[in-house]
Amino acid sequence: MNEHIITKRFDLGDGRMIEIETGKLAKQADGAAVVRMNNTMLLATVCSKREVGENVDFMPLTVDYQEKYAALGRFPGGFFKREARPSEHEILIARLVDRALRPLFPDNFHAEVQVQITLISGDHDTMPDQLAALAAASALAVSDIPFGGPVSEVRVSYLDGHYVINTPMQDIERADLDLIVAATADNIMMVEGEMKEVSEDVMLGALKAAHEAIKIQCRVLDELTVETGKTEKREYCHEVNDEELRQRLHDAVYQKCYDFSKQGIANKHQREEGFEAIKQEFIDANYTEETLTDEVKFMIDRYYHDTEREAMRDMVLNERTRLDGRRMDEIRPLWSETDYLPSVHGSAIFTRGETQSLATCTLGTKLDEQVIDGAVIEGTRRFLLHYNFPAFATGEVKRSGSTSRREIGHGHLAWRALKEVLPPESECPYTIRVVSDILESNGSSSMATVCAGCMALMDAGVKIRKPVAGIAMGLISKGDKWAVLSDILGDEDHLGDMDFKVCGTRDGITACQMDIKVDGLSYDVLAKALEQARQGRLHILDHIHDTIAEPREDYKPFVPRIEQIRIPKDFIGAVIGKGGEVIQKIQAETNTIINIEEEGEFGIVDVASQNKEDIEAAIKWIKDICTVPEVGQIYNAKVVSIVDFGAFLEFLPGKEGLMHISEYQWGRTETLEGIIKEGDEFQVKIIAIDEKTGKLKLSRKALLPKPEGYVEESHRDGGRRSEVNKGNGNSSGRGGDRGGRSRSEGGERRSSGNGGSRRR
Repeated sequence: MNEHIITKRFDLGDGRMIEIETGKLAKQADGAAVVRMNNTMLLATVCSKREVGENVDFMPLTVDYQEKYAALGRFPGGFFKREARPSEHEILIARLVDRALRPLFPDNFHAEVQVQITLISGDHDTMPDQLAALAAASALAVSDIPFGGPVSEVRVSYLDGHYVINTPMQDIERADLDLIVAATADNIMMVEGEMKEVSEDVMLGALKAAHEAIKIQCRVLDELTVETGKTEKREYCHEVNDEELRQRLHDAVYQKCYDFSKQGIANKHQREEGFEAIKQEFIDANYTEETLTDEVKFMIDRYYHDTEREAMRDMVLNERTRLDGRRMDEIRPLWSETDYLPSVHGSAIFTRGETQSLATCTLGTKLDEQVIDGAVIEGTRRFLLHYNFPAFATGEVKRSGSTSRREIGHGHLAWRALKEVLPPESECPYTIRVVSDILESNGSSSMATVCAGCMALMDAGVKIRKPVAGIAMGLISKGDKWAVLSDILGDEDHLGDMDFKVCGTRDGITACQMDIKVDGLSYDVLAKALEQARQGRLHILDHIHDTIAEPREDYKPFVPRIEQIRIPKDFIGAVIGKGGEVIQKIQAETNTIINIEEEGEFGIVDVASQNKEDIEAAIKWIKDICTVPEVGQIYNAKVVSIVDFGAFLEFLPGKEGLMHISEYQWGRTETLEGIIKEGDEFQVKIIAIDEKTGKLKLSRKALLPKPEGYVEESHRDGGRRSEVNKGNGNSSGRGGDRGGRSRSEGGERRSSGNGGSRRR
């Protein structure tokens, strides 16, 4: 068996090694490989059908990524305790791999291909997403499936002024730039990531650093293909073509498509109808109902699409104008509005041409945070952004189903763009959810989401540091001619060579996503696209400023208010109480929501309510629990129980002390029965604290004026009153038990229930 196992190793340049192994696992797949870096191992397999479905003219590629909980010695959550449907995290990684692989399959290869990548071992230092495309490409490299690779992928970060490849997990958060870049040895294919307002020059430098690292990996994959004997790929024939029909259709419709493209029609449906009419004219002139078979119609549709694409691209390059009549760098008409929805915490409409987003912002408490329970990544997320794309946005009729991978990907890009400008939790203790519903779409709906989401946050009163805008750039190239297009239409995305989305503030880029469909794209073209995107972004930011210049001064009246206080960590248990009884009582009686988290030596307490007085009442209650009594302090106390020698009083939540009968008033008091009753309230003063036991001595008398000429009397047991006070303060079994019980119960509360709060 060992003679068939092939292993390749290479250095990232700093002593860290990556290993590729094939021939040991999953040998019945068309291709399989294991990629390892440190203790992170990914198994990738690829299988392809040899037959093609009828009238398939696209690449039916499926990429799935799954993280096994056992890979890090963990159990899955939930009732069934097994891996189920992919998480958003897994879907996003699968999309990264899909976008790197899909453009490299032959245009006329239409056999169904399935790529499966599984995390089989993991560590908390090496992120698996930076190895996923390399694993998939390794499996393709050792298969006979036609593929235009090799291709690979790395993470590049800008850290302390240097570019780092495949950044350790603990360093990613503090990096100024975090990108995943996929490329062949010659061309960058895909880019996605986030930044902390970096410049365009830093961005270009990151792409160059990533590409140099990828070139090494591509050479290793070439060697792997040779060593496994897979240099010859399978033969295939997936298309039935009629070259005479192709040429005849091209000759008949090319110029018509070219001339129609020059008309500069802004309305998408009018353009579609116009192009469809050109195709129908050709069909009517050459075919009857009997001669237009399904096979012929299928070929006409394909050939016409190719001719329309060629004519539209040539028109843009020759005439230097766009399908809708715009200049290369011109942005479509903009209009926007905030505070559109009266009952939501924040709302905004952003419309750019025929693309429109309605965004809402909702503010919640800590209890609304999203819990992340992945195999590799755990924790919570306080900022959520969701993107919805209903069929009516493009005037179509489709069945509504679960959230699509595209919706998850577009929402994640907008989330990355906006999270950098959010205020810190200490200034804005809310959990924030932004939802973008796309109501119209003709290109750049994810960038409309960024703009609408930014305005919805400001409308809600979230004090973002700076406004953020997004713009999608396109490219059309042929030979030595090329044109960079700002704010691309859906047709320009579909027919163009690049979709480059750039988001940022006036001071720098916060997120980007790029897919390139052409070979030989130079860095000069990328630099031109980045600069043109910056100018477009500034134009959109000016428009946002005209609509809403800064965040609202205050939250809207119906937004729950949250105030945050710190308490010593040792008092968290007392505030929560045994089984959560104390915190539940506070929440019920003050109509608030309370959350407590440990942070260092403190407990961070968030108190939320729509009523300020309720918040103040809950905070006072909590502060009283955390108060350390001192001699001389005065409190309003409530009678808990009455005994022969005095009364037990609760002067703070959970804190009781003994008021001896002699400390009720000046003068002799034979009994407290009939004078006070349980539930009575009056002020008392702490007159002593036993240093050994911590028992408290309370006095009402100390707050009353001493009667003129008052003479101290002997107590009924024959001693002086002062002697009685001294002796009885700590001698009563009831008093000693009471004080001790109060403190011990506080300790039990500290270690037991968590009630309605969530603690980390």
